[in-house]
Amino acid sequence: MRRLFIVLGFLSVLGCSEKKAVKKGLKEIAREVIIGSKNCALITVDSLGNAYARTMDPFSPEEDFTVWLATNPKSKKVAQIKSNPKVTLYYFDKDDPGYVTIQGTATLVNSEKEKQQFWKEEWQNFYKNRTTDYLLIKVIPYKLHVISEKHKILGDSITWSSPVVEFK
Repeated sequence: MRRLFIVLGFLSVLGCSEKKAVKKGLKEIAREVIIGSKNCALITVDSLGNAYARTMDPFSPEEDFTVWLATNPKSKKVAQIKSNPKVTLYYFDKDDPGYVTIQGTATLVNSEKEKQQFWKEEWQNFYKNRTTDYLLIKVIPYKLHVISEKHKILGDSITWSSPVVEFK
């Protein structure tokens, strides 16, 4: 009986380390899907509870999966973020096929330093005056969902729930 408890204890330790290894793998796979996607959809919710999705040209995620995006300060999404900062970013890689969903909290950033750092020359025609027409959105993730057929990361066979990474 004692041997059984020792073996079960050893297997539970192995199971825990496997879960940690899978989580690390999920982040690497998520980053690959995100980079392969090039664009994402930013999803916000208005004051009536209606969801709005729009295609965005994000920067690659930082090490902690913080994502920076840009917008016009007069856009609907700015008002929606001010009212409800919880947003979703949806990346779809048609070549994988797979997707990553980042649920996070958005902050509007109008700092010249960050606006210099997060700028793409191809945006010149969209933002004529970078001081007044250009605003950053910083999304700090709290949850990340990953599906990747290429890496055999699939949803639950019954509920279709995707594997999740939670951030603290």
